[in-house]
Amino acid sequence: MATQSPFSWAAQALPDMVSQMAANFQPPAWVVDESVNRLVLFLNHVLMSEPEAMARLARQKGQRIELVWDRIQLQLTPTPAGLLERGRFDGFDLRLSVTEESPVSLASALARGDKPKVRIEGDVQLAAEVNWLIDHVRWDAEEDLARLVGDAAAHSLAQAARKAMQALRGFVAQRAPGTSVGAAA
Repeated sequence: MATQSPFSWAAQALPDMVSQMAANFQPPAWVVDESVNRLVLFLNHVLMSEPEAMARLARQKGQRIELVWDRIQLQLTPTPAGLLERGRFDGFDLRLSVTEESPVSLASALARGDKPKVRIEGDVQLAAEVNWLIDHVRWDAEEDLARLVGDAAAHSLAQAARKAMQALRGFVAQRAPGTSVGAAA
């Protein structure tokens, strides 16, 4: 005779409780503000390793780019130096709105290496430049890590990270929408 676990109620209630908390979670404004500042610094760090990207952005100086996803809005302006600065403006020259509402689905798509679906409004030429940046600019984490721990250790860590990412992509691909967990291959 099978006995029911005294914690079976938790297994049923926990997923609902977590999804409600996630839907209602709003981080403090200062956390969002500082996170955006750090993101812009990181983007500029990556751009500085790619002179062609900086030249392309410099040609778009002063344009107003707005990135929107759910409740998050990021306003950026290319500088004459070919970097990005955080903007606070009304209106836009280009608005890119990520249409995927679910953070889990968005993270899954990014882990698979897919571009999320985006609604584009505004300047077509500026949109083409942003698309070029997305397609061609990559962060060389191994190079940055080598500055901290040396070339050999950085290479080993980067190789382990690539294997972990490959395993994550394989896991996500197996669990993609439309497939069932535990289904026979």
